[in-house]
Amino acid sequence: MTDGGARPLGDDLADAPAEVPLLESEVLVGGRVWDVRRDRFAFGDGELVRDYVDHPGAVAVLAIDARDRVLLIRQYRHPIAQRNWEIPAGLMDAPGETGVDCARRELAEEADLRADRWDLLLDLVLSPGGSSEAMRIFLARDLSPVAHDFARGEEEAELVPHWVPLDEAVEAALAGRIRNAVTVNAVLAAAASRGRGWRTLRDPELPWTAREAARGERSV
Repeated sequence: MTDGGARPLGDDLADAPAEVPLLESEVLVGGRVWDVRRDRFAFGDGELVRDYVDHPGAVAVLAIDARDRVLLIRQYRHPIAQRNWEIPAGLMDAPGETGVDCARRELAEEADLRADRWDLLLDLVLSPGGSSEAMRIFLARDLSPVAHDFARGEEEAELVPHWVPLDEAVEAALAGRIRNAVTVNAVLAAAASRGRGWRTLRDPELPWTAREAARGERSV
């Protein structure tokens, strides 16, 4: 038996774009927020058909204060019939808005906060087998309150912020008490980055190649 892929990959351990000829693409269901799309494409010596959620992308914000506490909110999510512990997040649905600008808006709208220091914490594709959603998670620090002139509605009307020590959030994630994928990824990544002196944080304005690829022109 060989050792297969045991050779260290270094910088080659990275997702990469794929040139796959698209033969046909149609919207099966036009949704309020996202669509369900069916693509037919050439693959290998044949053709494949795949249905998936065509998503505009989203951002999330892990806000951390001077006492090493992170901001969590609990929100009802109907598809899973639960109130999930989450971090502020929102869709990339404003034309021309950058990821970090969207993050600033969501932090103000959901938590009444602004941040003077922004870093890129993590990039995710949340369910690549069935959705094009790309998620960018930012770390927000040097926080201060900000006022707004709108009333939160629908599920957001019951949002209540809670400040939780980062280590407590990590323990809750590892114990399975919080299960929201974005929240779990964010708190674990923050703990790992903190343990490295925050050296893993990146420029919040870096090109968002995962979302750009997912939102590219679909032409046949």
